Amino acid sequence: MLGEAVFFDTLRQGLWVAVIVSVPILAVALIAGVTVGLFQALTSIQEMTLTFVPKLLAIVVVFWMSMGFMSQTLVSFFQGTLIPLIVGG
Repeated sequence: MLGEAVFFDTLRQGLWVAVIVSVPILAVALIAGVTVGLFQALTSIQEMTLTFVPKLLAIVVVFWMSMGFMSQTLVSFFQGTLIPLIVGG
């Protein structure tokens, strides 16, 4: 049976992996949002697609560029932590 300390340590590691994997996309979304908001405030353009399309494009580009890093991080977490717990090692 899984001990309480092992369970919480695995949960902590899983949450940390989720943070590490999501940081590139969230950072780019924040930077793109601030940049577009600043542009809108300076030019008084209040177009809804102007806020959506650049953020979406930036997020898709960063996701495409960091997909290998994200996959490798998740695979190493599963192989190093979760699979040994499932097998019983």
